[in-house]
Amino acid sequence: MIGILLKATGIWFVIVLAAIMNGTLREKILAPIIGSNLALPLSGVSLAIIVFVVSLIFIPFIGASEPKIYIAIGLFWVVLTLLFEFIFGHYVADKPWKDVMQVFNVKKGDLFLVVLCVTAISPWFVAKVRGLL
Repeated sequence: MIGILLKATGIWFVIVLAAIMNGTLREKILAPIIGSNLALPLSGVSLAIIVFVVSLIFIPFIGASEPKIYIAIGLFWVVLTLLFEFIFGHYVADKPWKDVMQVFNVKKGDLFLVVLCVTAISPWFVAKVRGLL
């Protein structure tokens, strides 16, 4: 079980690095060209796709055959993502809690909730599609 947890954490780190690059791309390239109002939801969609693709590539390395393992991995990734978002956003980026919580503001175009849903189901869905279950 520890091996699965380590592999799942390693895959999550790949997702985090891709998410950071996605956010940097949004802020440095997309937002100046198309505006923040369009860049933010586009970035959310691209991050959801990235999470799915990373799962598609790396989930076979988990090596489990039980659906509950992949469900647990998805939930584990969601918890890690939320912890990272809150801890990094508040304590490292020095944002007030009110600003950190804006990732849940769908009305302003933030699709973080969609990303979390995709993160939660991707391990199980990929394992199912790839015939690992």
